[in-house]
Amino acid sequence: MEKSSAAVDLDVFDRKIIAVLADDGRITVTDLARRVGLSKTPCQVRLRRLIESGVILGFRAVTDAAKLGLDHVAFAEVKLSDTRETALDEFNAAVRRIPEVEECHMIASSFDYLLKVRTADIRHYRIVLGEKISSLPHVASTSTFVAMETVKER
Repeated sequence: MEKSSAAVDLDVFDRKIIAVLADDGRITVTDLARRVGLSKTPCQVRLRRLIESGVILGFRAVTDAAKLGLDHVAFAEVKLSDTRETALDEFNAAVRRIPEVEECHMIASSFDYLLKVRTADIRHYRIVLGEKISSLPHVASTSTFVAMETVKER
């Protein structure tokens, strides 16, 4: 089934399923059905539809970054020298290959992209910035903001 970026019509049960899974992706279908007020089979059908339609993209382990030695978070503003579609495509493809970049957002501002970068410490961040981010296609300049504390993270 081809996944479209168009909005999918979701009812109250679909939204409950999504909310429960967002909180606990390892819940059994039986427990999920009980929590959303459905029997097991209709819940399974809805879950399969949500996955096949691309509403649910996957399931991941939520990790403790500090325990993994990756509790340094920096946000890098990136300004490009060229913002034509080909240049944007080249930048997008290249930034996806940098594992330290957790998030990359195109921004409507005085800069073009905002990157969330997670590393072990400021020394490692400097290496990622200098050797990876600054070397991305069409990067004209960067500016960094270091997070002192994460108050909320999904």
